[in-house]
Amino acid sequence: MPIPFDAFADLSDAEAQARIRAARERLGSQAVILGHHYQRADVYRHADFTGDSLKLSRLAAQSTARYIVFCGVHFMAEVADILSRPEQISILPDLAAGCSMADMANLAKVRRCWQELAAVLDVEETVTPVTYINSSADLKAFCGEHGGIVCTSSNAKKILAWAFAQREKVLFFPDQHLGRWSGHQLGIPLAQMPVWNPDLPNGGLSVEEIRAAKIILWHGYCSVHQMFQKPQIERFRAQYPEGKVIAHPECNFEVCSAADVVGSTETIIRVVKESPPGTRWLVGTELNLVERLAEEVKPEGKIVQFMGGLVCMCSTMQRIDPQHLAWCLENLAQGEVVNRIEVPPHEARNAKIALERMLAAS
Repeated sequence: MPIPFDAFADLSDAEAQARIRAARERLGSQAVILGHHYQRADVYRHADFTGDSLKLSRLAAQSTARYIVFCGVHFMAEVADILSRPEQISILPDLAAGCSMADMANLAKVRRCWQELAAVLDVEETVTPVTYINSSADLKAFCGEHGGIVCTSSNAKKILAWAFAQREKVLFFPDQHLGRWSGHQLGIPLAQMPVWNPDLPNGGLSVEEIRAAKIILWHGYCSVHQMFQKPQIERFRAQYPEGKVIAHPECNFEVCSAADVVGSTETIIRVVKESPPGTRWLVGTELNLVERLAEEVKPEGKIVQFMGGLVCMCSTMQRIDPQHLAWCLENLAQGEVVNRIEVPPHEARNAKIALERMLAAS
């Protein structure tokens, strides 16, 4: 019988930390803990592997662990389940750890969009669906079923080039900003990348706009990265003319255009770490990552500043706290699985097709 979470909810952080360590010792190599870059520090410290969502899922699948404890958000644990071996079990310590961007595109709305596009275009012959990895498993499966593919923030440009080699147009969801920036990198004019609003008939677009489009961008965005704005960069440059700016491609087009470097979480970390000693950086991504990076490079005299004027944490990922991790691990240590993430077999098959297309193309 699983231990209920109520027995852990009121633990102090110190008690939770001690019980996490004890449960991990009992589990040994049976469990692997994955920590996304945006994860809070008091959970991140327990990770066996750290990184972005795809990297973590692939590392877990290569491990000998039976239990994959993903300290991230729901779609990440789904990807881990899809890519892992049949005997491995993917677990999310708190099922409420979701992704607001991923929730902006659901299967019903994407199917309706596809049907509405089909009234204007020969959609199966002219449109490649591309979903950002920050999406639910059923949307990845939709792409697998319709000749589409998955992308990440680091390979989106390359994946779009692959998509255009298949068909002349792309439907890109759920993050409009990543799609727009990646299309811009390929030389596609902004006018040929209209935004599809799923709450309006035909996405709010005219027949002419649909026919002229190269990339149809879904009306979705990251609640963290949308907080960063161009005036923040302008103020930084005025105060520190020698400073450098690096931004995640989930930021809006104006921010990406004003940055010196645009890249994924892994790119941001690598570029800052490889920069010369004494460099000053303004970083446009989630606060936990920025603060951790700032501490890591401080001994080299590097200064890393957070771009936002407000505290910009991934609030849903913050839900995975030491209490939930302790609860999850103690149950595993006594042979009880809680919060298993299991993608239905038919979805997993098609989603894996889309993911494998991405891995082959990138």
